Amino acid sequence: MRFDLTDLRLFLAVVDAGSITHGAADVGLSLAAASERLRDMEALGEVTLLERGRRGVSPTEAGEALAHHARVILSQIRQMYGELGEHARGLRSTISVLANTAAISEHLSEKLADWMAANPQVDLQLKERQSVEIARSVAAGHAEIGILSAAADTAGLTARPFAIDRLVVVASNSHPLALESSIRFADLVDEHFIGLAGGALQDHIDAQASRIGIRLKMRVRLRDFEAICRLAGAGVGIGIVPDTAG
Repeated sequence: MRFDLTDLRLFLAVVDAGSITHGAADVGLSLAAASERLRDMEALGEVTLLERGRRGVSPTEAGEALAHHARVILSQIRQMYGELGEHARGLRSTISVLANTAAISEHLSEKLADWMAANPQVDLQLKERQSVEIARSVAAGHAEIGILSAAADTAGLTARPFAIDRLVVVASNSHPLALESSIRFADLVDEHFIGLAGGALQDHIDAQASRIGIRLKMRVRLRDFEAICRLAGAGVGIGIVPDTAG
């Protein structure tokens, strides 16, 4: 079943006018052309859309359903043209932003709220990526802004401080690591981990483990930092999370 926009505009005009003659005139069609389109629509859908009587026409139950969807579709079309016009006139723009897990989960929502409210004409296309990939994508021109770890190579890019966010180890109070004031990643090779179920931060942690030639002993992977901290506190294992989440 396929109706074009002229079909939908005609059908709504006929329903609103209660007359095929007046509806056809409203959309600039002859009565013969409008009648043929309406017959084709009913034949294509294999359903009666209009009840025809002496006093005009009225939609059937199927016609009411079509009218509802036609109004939604035409409204969205008008909205689309409006937004495209704003972009064409330079009144609206979209900024592509790549950010790592810690930035998205711990910092961005608070920092973006006021800025986006003050700049309603600017939309953001936000994607989560690993810091190394963010640097490469911005350098290649695939994104305008990247929020990444200071450890990533930003040669050739303009870098500005965004937030201070250390990674910390979370463990139960009874764990030997709880007594340490600082811990090297290499000191964790024998520990059992509670990790993230995907995401740029977990990719970064796995990459660091691979760099020193170890494979993390993963007990379980969870979707958020709060759950990792809760299980670590219960003695299930240790986790690595942003300082703000620990």
